[in-house]
Formats: sequence, C-alpha cells, structure tokens
Amino acid sequence: MEVEKNGGQEIEAPKNITIKGILGLLMANTDGNGDAKKVISLGMGDPTAYSCFYTTSAAQEAVVDALRSAKFNGYSPTGSCRIFVPQPPYELAPDDVYVTAGCTQAIEIALSIINRPGANILLPRPGWEVDLSAVENLADHNTVAMVIINPGNPCGSVYTYQHLKEIAETAKRLGTLVIADEVYGHLAFGANPFVPMGVFGSLTPVLTLGSMSKRWLVPGWRLGWLVTNDPDGSLKSPKFVERLKKYCDICGGPATFIQAAVPAVIEGTQEVFFNKTINILKQNSDTCFQKIKEIHCISCPHKAEGSMALMVKLNVSLLKDISDDLDFCFKLAKEESVIILPGVAVGLKNWLRITFAADPCALGEALERVKSFCQRHSC
Repeated sequence: MEVEKNGGQEIEAPKNITIKGILGLLMANTDGNGDAKKVISLGMGDPTAYSCFYTTSAAQEAVVDALRSAKFNGYSPTGSCRIFVPQPPYELAPDDVYVTAGCTQAIEIALSIINRPGANILLPRPGWEVDLSAVENLADHNTVAMVIINPGNPCGSVYTYQHLKEIAETAKRLGTLVIADEVYGHLAFGANPFVPMGVFGSLTPVLTLGSMSKRWLVPGWRLGWLVTNDPDGSLKSPKFVERLKKYCDICGGPATFIQAAVPAVIEGTQEVFFNKTINILKQNSDTCFQKIKEIHCISCPHKAEGSMALMVKLNVSLLKDISDDLDFCFKLAKEESVIILPGVAVGLKNWLRITFAADPCALGEALERVKSFCQRHSC
C-alpha cells in the first residue's frame, strides 16, 4: 500500500463526484430498450441485490420483534456496551464502544475528534501492504494518525499478524494513533486469517471502526461502531472521552429499534451463515482471477483474499477506441449493461474495481460480457 499526503505522491482523483455518483451515471448510460441485456452491477459493494447474500430470518425477526414491542421508539443514549462488538479477542469495557449510523459515520466521528489546526492524517492508497518506510518519510510533527483498511477495499488484501504488529510499532515510534477501518472484518478467505488491529492497543492507541453491514449482509440497517483500544493511554483520558461523547450526542446514531435488536441478532446467528458467505466470496474471487486471465487488456496483480472487491489494471493501448478507464466503463455499460467502477473513482487512473459480491452465475455472465466487449474493441 502506498500512502498519500499533501506534498506526497500525486494521484488522480475525481473532482466533485462520489463513487455513488459515478455509478449512478453509469447506470443511466445502460441501454434502456426492452431488448437490452439485464443489467449486472459489479460496481457497488452492496451484496443484498442477490438472494445468495440475504441475511438470516432470525436477524429480520429480531428487528421486527424490537419494533413491535413499542419499547424502542424514543431516543437512545450515547455509547453502548461490549455486546455490539462480536467476539473481541481483547478486553472491552462498555465505555470503549460507541454506536454509529454505519461505518461511514464512525469514520466522520474519528476524523473529527482528532482534528486540530495544522494536523494531517496519513491515508492509504490502494495496494497490498503498508509501505512503512514511506509512512515514516511522510510523517511529521503534525501527523496525528494513520489509517489502515483491513481486510482491504478495493484490493482484497488481508494483513498478517506480523505486518499489523509492525504497523503498530511504527505508529508508536511516530507518536500517532491508528484508525483501523474493519468494516470487512472476518471476511477473509485466503492464507491469512483476519486479525483485529485492536489486539495491538497496548503498543499504540487504536480507533477501530466497524459495522454489521458486510458480515451480516445488512448495509441498509446503518449499524456501525467506533471502539477505543488503548488500555493505558490518551484515549482513556476524561477530556478525550468527553469530546467523543459530545460529538456522538450531536451526530445521533442508528435507529433505536435496530440497536435493540443487535444482541439477539449476534447471539442468534449461527456459524454456518458466516461460512456460507465466506465460501461464496472465495468462489467468486477465484472465478474473477481465472476469468480475467482470459481478457487480454486486463490484468490482476493479486487475487483477492478478503473483502468483496479487487482491482485490475486496464491496458488501454490494446484497445482501439478507449481513451481511459472512465471511457471503458461508460462504453461497457452502454454496450453490455455491466457496471464496473473506474479506478479514477479511488484515485487510480486506468484501473478498474470489480465487486464480486454477486450471484456466481451473474458474475460469470458479467465477466463473459466484459471479455466480449474487449474483443470487439481490440486493436
């Protein structure tokens, strides 16, 4: 993984448009005629469009029961309890966990509470591992945190225990905390098991961000959390805790009845449900890696070992009428009704992000359409 900061490596970035905005434009560019092919989206990381990625009936019933009880129609208190973070391998107290409206709000809160005039944060550029030498070169006295995403989006990387320990040791030397985005936590299906960054909270302060969205397949529930992992340090100071609670009070949280259902959802979800999700994702990752080998103008540096997406390199010099990744994706949507996210949306020009959280048959058909599209446009 490469790291970007002001004055660091220059990367391409879209101006004034979000990932959802680009995907919306691509969807609008598909052929809307009645004879058109069915749209297959491999752009948005929302697996719930496919029946193979539905959550459990027990989870849905828990929400229904909480809503019908009429006990959870009011405001909820700030903070939470340890039950919101399933199976932590380290000790947590109730005041360590703050419930948020999805992982997106957890990110917003984390960045806001550590912000100060002149501060900077080291953000990850899509890649496989953290380049710790680059981190140390980029950090200065105004660096307050470094962000990691594990398992990784968009490359599908999963960090080893040793690499995470080295990250924590580097952060300790620099005097910074680590913000660990673990929204894809436990969705690991390669050689490396998922290791929560929080296990290294004794080395350096860690703010862990997570949600139920991906593992429980309920992104629309908007149930996330922010966890402080720092038994002896600054994240336990009354001043920091007060600032964090006040910010959470201002922001509000997820629907109260969703929060009320969480303990029953966690306790009632069997391991077979998680195993099914992992098995489908592994199968789809393998399918992507093999199918991409058949497409001459696209290459995949690494097979995804976690999360729900991978990045592939687009060689536009092998295509006669495609100028860049954005042009490729718009023409692909128009001609084949397949939606793929152009790499420029995540700062990588002439790369493509493929989300493989799809029905295996639909994924296979989509990749065949991509292959046909590339053959038609070959030089």
